Amino acid sequence: MTKNDTYVVIGGGLAGGKAVEELRVCGFDGSLVLYGEEPHSPYERPQLSKGYLNGADDFASSVLHPPKWYRDQQVDLRLSCRVTAIDTTARTVSAGGSTQKYDKLLLAVGSRPRRLPIADDSGVPVSYLRTVEDSNRIKAQLRLGSRIVIVGGGWIGLEVAAAARAAGAHVTILESLDLPLIGVLGSEVAGIFASLHTAHGVDIRTSATITSIHGSDGVAVVELLDGSCVEGDLLVIGIGASPQTSLARAAGLQTSNGIVVDEHLQTSEPDIFAAGDAVNAYHPLLDEQLRVEHWDNAFHQGVVAARNMCDWGETYDRLPYFFSDQYDLGMEYVGHVGPSGYDSAIVRRGPTADAVTAFWLRNGRVVAGMHANDWDAIDPIRQIVSAGRIPQGLHDESIPLTEVAATPT
Repeated sequence: MTKNDTYVVIGGGLAGGKAVEELRVCGFDGSLVLYGEEPHSPYERPQLSKGYLNGADDFASSVLHPPKWYRDQQVDLRLSCRVTAIDTTARTVSAGGSTQKYDKLLLAVGSRPRRLPIADDSGVPVSYLRTVEDSNRIKAQLRLGSRIVIVGGGWIGLEVAAAARAAGAHVTILESLDLPLIGVLGSEVAGIFASLHTAHGVDIRTSATITSIHGSDGVAVVELLDGSCVEGDLLVIGIGASPQTSLARAAGLQTSNGIVVDEHLQTSEPDIFAAGDAVNAYHPLLDEQLRVEHWDNAFHQGVVAARNMCDWGETYDRLPYFFSDQYDLGMEYVGHVGPSGYDSAIVRRGPTADAVTAFWLRNGRVVAGMHANDWDAIDPIRQIVSAGRIPQGLHDESIPLTEVAATPT
């Protein structure tokens, strides 16, 4: 790492923004270039489906740094600029008709919403949610009496539903599984969120299969396999996201459900690192490859990747963490159940009527834990999940969670 080196970051999201910040903190004083496809400097995305969507926050609160910061830090910020190729032999990236040399490179390219062709081809108003422009389009339709149809009952879908109901819109959720979030939380906990939305007037259609989507006088008409149909002024599609791997794959990097990296966030090319939603990273504590699409992961992987570009050799072993805000319910989740599933779940009532904690167990270990509206619980939850073991008293609601976390097995 010398003053004559050039480090390039591809991706203008949170991971890329944190990486250039940390590179300067670590003392890298060479040339630093950041490419971003959007016209905005790096910003955080969680509020796009939460506070920004419901009008509680402005966009500025999500921006990582103002433009002046990048100028002061001598970061060459190239916005509205898409990188089209990486040449690992020449050590260049191509963008906007020109090439840029690099000594080390970070891919923080993120993910894109999975498309629903039957909706895209229908000619009716359809929105996905990834950028601030997407959030603005949805927000414009959230008004008293409007009809919002949400395809997919995941975190994005449920948060959009909460914002829409707060604005007085009518909301229908079309979920292909038995419950929203059942694939993430299991039946023991997913029902809590389904009941929450039902209590706020959301029409949840489960085991729903869409057979056709068409327009009628500017209204979207969604027909279902059971013969029913739902009309809406806007369809919001929230059926997951796909990692952006085409650039890495074309460059010859190893990809499999994302850009494959080791515990140091290093790709199959030693001088190329990757961080954020597009990364399938080896997690040494969990002993598996893991791709995580959450704010916390992008934030901390961006930092660790930058340090390792500076030859720190730091291991990324932070447990996955995410949060959600819906109506008056806030939740935090730590850990990873993964494709192996879980053997059983423990649900504990919290200190108030609307508070709960939950833990997922597999092979005699606690693999994940969460709370809803029990804000003092997150530290002991993290402690319990980090230890892995099932502590004595975890099933006993009369024992405070702080005591449970401190007890031996």
